[in-house]
Amino acid sequence: MGVRSAATKLHIPPTHSGARRSFFLPLAAVALLCSASYLLGAWHHGGGFSPSSPSRSVTIATDISCTTTLTPSTTTTTTTTTTPSLDFSAHHAAAVDAVAARAASSASSAPRRYPACPAEYSEYTPCEDVKRSLRYPRDRLVYRERHCPSGRERLRCLVPAPAGYRNPFPWPASRDVAWFANVPHKELTVEKAVQNWIRVDGDKLRFPGGGTMFPHGADAYIDDIGKLIPLHDGSIRTALDTGCGVASWGAYLLSRDILAMSFAPRDSHEAQVQFALERGVPAMIGVLASNRLTYPARAFDMAHCSRCLIPWHLYDGLYLIEVDRVLRPGGYWILSGPPINWKKYWKGWERSKEDLNAEQEAIEAVARSLCWKKIKEAGDIAVWQKPDNHAGCKAFWKAAKSPPFCSKKNADAAWYDKMEACVTPLPEVSDASEVAGGAVKKWPQRLTAVPPRVSRGTVKGVTAKAFLQDTELWRKRVRHYKAVINQFEQKGRYRNVLDMNARLGGFAAALASYPLWVMNMVPTVANSSALGVVYERGLIGSYQDWCEGTSTYPRTYDLIHADSVFTLYRNRCEMDTILLEMDRILRPEGTVIIRDDVDILVKVKSVADGMRWDSQIVDHEDGPLVREKILLVAKTYWTAKNQDQ
Repeated sequence: MGVRSAATKLHIPPTHSGARRSFFLPLAAVALLCSASYLLGAWHHGGGFSPSSPSRSVTIATDISCTTTLTPSTTTTTTTTTTPSLDFSAHHAAAVDAVAARAASSASSAPRRYPACPAEYSEYTPCEDVKRSLRYPRDRLVYRERHCPSGRERLRCLVPAPAGYRNPFPWPASRDVAWFANVPHKELTVEKAVQNWIRVDGDKLRFPGGGTMFPHGADAYIDDIGKLIPLHDGSIRTALDTGCGVASWGAYLLSRDILAMSFAPRDSHEAQVQFALERGVPAMIGVLASNRLTYPARAFDMAHCSRCLIPWHLYDGLYLIEVDRVLRPGGYWILSGPPINWKKYWKGWERSKEDLNAEQEAIEAVARSLCWKKIKEAGDIAVWQKPDNHAGCKAFWKAAKSPPFCSKKNADAAWYDKMEACVTPLPEVSDASEVAGGAVKKWPQRLTAVPPRVSRGTVKGVTAKAFLQDTELWRKRVRHYKAVINQFEQKGRYRNVLDMNARLGGFAAALASYPLWVMNMVPTVANSSALGVVYERGLIGSYQDWCEGTSTYPRTYDLIHADSVFTLYRNRCEMDTILLEMDRILRPEGTVIIRDDVDILVKVKSVADGMRWDSQIVDHEDGPLVREKILLVAKTYWTAKNQDQ
């Protein structure tokens, strides 16, 4: 394995020998006060837990007049990374306390060293592993769904970056260009050459913005959609792209302040989602098969399929029914490609007129059964709209008797929950003109406005006042992060960001002015109804169980934020299971921010120190007397060994 080592330096203000005695007395007094405060806090809590390029460096500036500078040196062939020895006495002066003593012992013991995985695992996706998937049924693509390893099947090693890996281009340049060494695949450059998806240009990959159904580019295609529905007034903010390819549709929507969640399976179009993520575009590995999509009901303002090859007309319209579940009232569904405009393309598609006509009629019938209205079919594009409520549809459904309404099953439940051929009922309305569940504000006002789910009291324990306080709290916390992490002010440093316990989306909202996007994960063991709030704010995210792998490729994120994740998963799975997954999806020289109880953080750090991470514990934004602390991490740069050397 090739590795670039990193050295950590703590710059502590010097003390001169002539001043040592005068310096010692006030220092002792401060230490005594800190010790007393810590002992009092420990007694009060009962000792328990509160619920690329070689020149690139990571600098952590702490609030104790120390600066930790992690500067990668020149590339070396050693297989280990030096672990920094960091002094946390300024934060944990009361080491005589039993809890602190245990923490000190844990921190001083030699950490377990996690080996690097073989180079063949550089693109390993544990829950969508190509080899493991062959064990599962191929019917309806079930084998391409999530099937996560357990027990001895889990990898207990660090997934390497490929040889020659370089830091991605900063946004917005990354939309159009990426390093070939980072995603070394040429399959799509050959298979989709005529469609202008992607091409190789020396050591780079170029993304011209083409697509199967938009030969003139994604920008022109989106402009055509904009002639049919309002894309520019802020009423459409969240979008879902099914079978996204390299996500050019989502990439070009970003300039219109529309945030798309793009997904595609890990299939014969090798690495299409990986290309999207390398471009700095939100994307996940996913497929419409038997399970619900991992999003709440009424999440997206718009859904899209451009020759996505999903059989919308089959299985009693099951897949279109699932799109209906995740579409907001009044949301749009856009379809281009077969069978739309089949009279023009039927020969090129190598299908009969009768077959294509029958498919379109079947899709139209499913849409009508969902009470959708067809807005228009213009050229290669057809658009349908979901009703604002179901008040005017009940008589139709009573007469048609198909599809039936779903039972009382939670409409937001979407973690291995099976799709059903039944309509998800919208919330009741008192007037036919009312938007079911409540109307959201236009973007950007909806980001900070009290979401309808909160104002209507459907999120347990969250009031309008609590929501506004949470928004302000995360603004304060992000200001603190900016004070201790210099990279927040470094243009282009962070693009792909993950919040592992997003709650109400406050962290992402506080970062809205930055040129980045946040994947807001709501753990399945937390308040899952919060994900609906995230979407009502105009943000995106997914459900996730952190005892399992995520549906993404290695090296997806530049920054990972984990608020109380290890407290949440205490006694649910091993700590290193979560940390190894974080390492897999974090880019070399990426940053991690972990907030948690001090005792938990010391244990996390003891594991992290064996993972080629450099770390520093710093105080809570409210000062050193708060038990919750922050662990700041920088992943060191290292890659699989270059086989040519």
